[in-house]
Amino acid sequence: MTTDPAVEVKKKTDKSLGFWMATALVVGNMIGSGVFLLPAALAPFGWSAVAGWVLTIAGGICLAGVFAALAGAFPRAGGPYAYAREAFGPAPAFMVAWSYWISIWVGNAAVATGAVSYLSVFFPQIAETTGLHAVVTCGAIWLLTAVNCRGAFLAGSVQLVTTVLKILPLVAAIALGAFVLGGMTDKPASIPEFSGLGDFKLASITAAATLTLWALLGLESATVPAEHVENPGKTIPRATMTGMIIAGVIYLFSCSVVILLLPADEVAASNAPFADFVSTYLNPDAGRLIALFAAISGFGALNGWIMVQGELPYAMAKGGVFPRWLAKESARGLPVRAHVTSSLLLTGVVMLNYSKSMTELFTFIVLLSTTASLFMFLASALSALQLQRVGKLKTSPVLLAAATAAVIYAIWTIYGAGGEAVAWGAALLFAGLPVYWIAHRQNRAAQT
Repeated sequence: MTTDPAVEVKKKTDKSLGFWMATALVVGNMIGSGVFLLPAALAPFGWSAVAGWVLTIAGGICLAGVFAALAGAFPRAGGPYAYAREAFGPAPAFMVAWSYWISIWVGNAAVATGAVSYLSVFFPQIAETTGLHAVVTCGAIWLLTAVNCRGAFLAGSVQLVTTVLKILPLVAAIALGAFVLGGMTDKPASIPEFSGLGDFKLASITAAATLTLWALLGLESATVPAEHVENPGKTIPRATMTGMIIAGVIYLFSCSVVILLLPADEVAASNAPFADFVSTYLNPDAGRLIALFAAISGFGALNGWIMVQGELPYAMAKGGVFPRWLAKESARGLPVRAHVTSSLLLTGVVMLNYSKSMTELFTFIVLLSTTASLFMFLASALSALQLQRVGKLKTSPVLLAAATAAVIYAIWTIYGAGGEAVAWGAALLFAGLPVYWIAHRQNRAAQT
């Protein structure tokens, strides 16, 4: 008989994650290469992009509150999968795990694209040669897949170091923006004129908020490896809220200074907007340094997320809700089949869109990944409401309001993703039904 990994949790591990390690996991997984390319996708929206960030951070805080409450009450491995299983049963829980898995390997295409995009600062041919960025991106994906298949992945201490490396260039951009606005640079600021509420258009805010939600994916990270977290019932909620707030503040100010202090058409056409911003207001050498940090940050995040995209189907296969052959381990005890399967799907996403520019590819993948992940966010918020209704989760007005707001926010952003992304997301979601049927039959056969 198989064991559900969401129910079976180790009592203690040799290297438990404390509060700062868990917070670094949240911030580190949220801040990848994506934020370094995001200003290019948001540039056409101007001041509406700033409003989109504010709404996204508010929605993210509501979602973080939901995850914090659920993790405090059910500190189990599997995070969103565990909560949906507790509230609605195994079949809906599978759909949550399936959508989460899709959002990871689809989203990893954007992480890889963002990292390679910043390499174009040093190797312009990547941006100038049609399709070359897709080839380089796939090369990076398989190199890091091979690393994970040999068992080399970031440990908790390395996560702290890479998180600092991710934050440094963003904090530098915020500081430079403050200097520019304070008139302490040779080049004066050129800020788009703000004429009042007329600059905020609902359609533009909705589109911007959907794009910015991509930057918040990963806020649930501390809930997944619950068995490795020290005192998970208390540590995970605190780390989730703290990590969300830290990343949200950095995102809001760093992206806004780039969007508002550079011409919109220049930012939209840029393959490295943060580097261009620093080059414009400081000097080109500093801009190249920012690009180097961004590329390192992106590849570090990609390595960690590739590990997750392989570990998740492996864990679900061991739990009986994914095909059993994905649970097969290599001689080193690693889920090589799950890693290879996930990276093949990831490669397909990149190659199917090889003709797009890096910004176009990034924008499309962000919308597709976000749409897939929104099902997980929506299901988690609904799980909180259901568990409160049946008395399994302590009822409080604050949690009720946060979960209700999270449901509304998830539905609104699904609408904002647009017809193409929603259609792709729905097709990928329903493609999981035969997978669940096959896994269910295999599990029943194994038990007889």
